[in-house]
Amino acid sequence: MKFTVRNEGHPYQNPENPIPLRVEDLLARMTVEEKAGQLFHTMLAMKPDGSTVEKGDAGMVPLDTTGMLHAQHMTHFNLLGTYEPAAMARWQNTLQAMAADSRLGIPVTLSTDPRHAFTDNAGASFNSGAFSAWPEPLGLAALRDPQLVFDFADTVRREYLAVGFRVALHPQIDLASEPRWSRQNGTFGSDAALTSQLVRAYVRGLQGDKLGRRSVSAMVKHFPGGGPQKDGEDPHFAHGKEQIYPGGMRDLHLEPFKAAIAAGCAQMMPYYGQPIGTDWEEVGFGLNKGVVQGLLRDTLGFDGIVCTDWGLISESEIFGEKHEARAWGLESLSESERVARVLDAGCDQFGGEARPELVVELVESGRVPEYRLDASLRRILREKFALGLFDDPYVDVDLAAETVGRADFTEAGAKAQRRSLTLLKNADAALPVRGRPKLYVENVAAEEVAPYGELVSTPAEADLAVLRLRTPYEPRANKFESFFHSGTLAFTDDELKPILALLDAVPTVVCINLERAAVIPEIAERAAALIADFGASDAALLDVVFGRATPQGRLPFELPRSMAAVEASRPDVPNDTVDPVFPYGAGLSL
Repeated sequence: MKFTVRNEGHPYQNPENPIPLRVEDLLARMTVEEKAGQLFHTMLAMKPDGSTVEKGDAGMVPLDTTGMLHAQHMTHFNLLGTYEPAAMARWQNTLQAMAADSRLGIPVTLSTDPRHAFTDNAGASFNSGAFSAWPEPLGLAALRDPQLVFDFADTVRREYLAVGFRVALHPQIDLASEPRWSRQNGTFGSDAALTSQLVRAYVRGLQGDKLGRRSVSAMVKHFPGGGPQKDGEDPHFAHGKEQIYPGGMRDLHLEPFKAAIAAGCAQMMPYYGQPIGTDWEEVGFGLNKGVVQGLLRDTLGFDGIVCTDWGLISESEIFGEKHEARAWGLESLSESERVARVLDAGCDQFGGEARPELVVELVESGRVPEYRLDASLRRILREKFALGLFDDPYVDVDLAAETVGRADFTEAGAKAQRRSLTLLKNADAALPVRGRPKLYVENVAAEEVAPYGELVSTPAEADLAVLRLRTPYEPRANKFESFFHSGTLAFTDDELKPILALLDAVPTVVCINLERAAVIPEIAERAAALIADFGASDAALLDVVFGRATPQGRLPFELPRSMAAVEASRPDVPNDTVDPVFPYGAGLSL
């Protein structure tokens, strides 16, 4: 099928013209309704065969592809879910053809949450699926290797381009300063200097030296740093809206964002948090003029696109459950008043919303001048032109299938998984294991064991056990919130009892996935060897256990000794617990 972009000879359609001229020409031709549509960046899904989701189709949230493109004039979408690459490519080409058939032919900009690792959280990231599988950002941080981060981001860029993603809703450069916070698995850990170093490499890997036709735009988040959450709760939810700085470390959390701006990041996302007890207005950051316009734009000089986090304006339904708008501190405002506040704050786009009629009403009533829309449109259209979307928005379906998950990308990710494993204890040189022992495993795929030893069914038969664990968390009843692992970092007594029984019965290698800073002093004491992973396959772990690969990771945050120590720490101060079991940077070599 051949796709074409509508070309009627207008200056904005001529690729030979400079971008500023093209922007101004297109802007002058747009109605208020068309302008309003460009200010919204929301979710979209597709069907597994690559066809579009339309009104009435079932899904996580109600969607209407044709209505959003043609009636609401929206062209910025965040794809939900994982699919086969060829189907994704066909779907994006269909969207672009639908967009080309509009009055002005404004192309679609597709974005995605991270999809190159192991976490599957419908509100934050997707597992790798067909894409190459790498460690989570915490695992990249554990290696402290800017070149690796550049190579990772460059691989992400190439796989994204193949299926049509042009905006990455990452990197996430909050500091992991509150051990209980559910979002820290997407960060580079607790150290501001390291995070600053790695975000520079990440932005260059995605965007190149400047934004162009082979770039993926980096939407860095969550300004001005989402780590200092009260009690570690997340501001996706009302009980987690407060962000506090009892240690006076607010400026430290800004350091990585300064580095991202210096690296030329194209976009920025403020978080939901409501700052408490500072000189900032106590309203969510996406509605906070002192933070967005005053700090980000005027003080730090950022002139890229600012897109709010998802759902500040309207109540939403997620998995059939109602969620209030996340306009913390301004809950009493009407939807129109919230829209006006976001625009006044200095933001350009409304994330996760599809309400352009509210913007139109504000302009027609005189409450928001049209020139305010134009200021944001200049940034938004400038990026579309820079990315080459007006000139060639389509992708090669066959090439997409060949590129995503390509052998060299997959091999690089697998090597990074192995390197990122972090050896925390190795009693009596238990590792590397020699020979072919009798192995008892839990939470390890049985089919992965054969190359390394003889699989047995009970600890009593085993020479060695390998146990994989995940960081404990407190289950939440709300379906959406259940994806955000929060609360306690310690195993309950009932959970701990069988673990310790195994460790006492047979020498055991424990590998714990650290999506947060687990409290595991008893396990650390009794394990023969203790390994931290930040996203690694069973094969990667066994390669390290048996000396076929070398673990090189160092902890990207400390591991506290108790929940009492966590509760006594200050959420804005990294590595602030008393007498941690393992300090920041801990890690052994083999």
